[in-house]
Amino acid sequence: QVQIVESGGGLVQPGGSLRLSCTVSGSSFIFGSMGWYRQAPGTQRELVAAISDKGRTLVDRSLKDRFNISRDGPENTIHLQMNDVNTEDTAIYFCRAQRSGEDIWGQGTQVTVSS
Repeated sequence: QVQIVESGGGLVQPGGSLRLSCTVSGSSFIFGSMGWYRQAPGTQRELVAAISDKGRTLVDRSLKDRFNISRDGPENTIHLQMNDVNTEDTAIYFCRAQRSGEDIWGQGTQVTVSS
């Protein structure tokens, strides 16, 4: 069964850093696009950053100075490096993997920024 495994969420202080990781398991196919989305209470889910299997990246303009997305080569593993976080970054972060005929979401990992 194809599924997404997310890790790295938790509690972090304002100004700190956190690294989220996401892996697709159970598939021998390369997912052409993988990315991170987030959803805070009472808001819609929004794109944070995405990366292709060729390494092309897309990061939300308001986050690109603090967040970085990377991928382990063409493998189905990505990472989101979050730096200088603030309370507005508090949300559930979801990983998404897409390829022709498949669109898979992870269950989400909670990130809480608080002192």
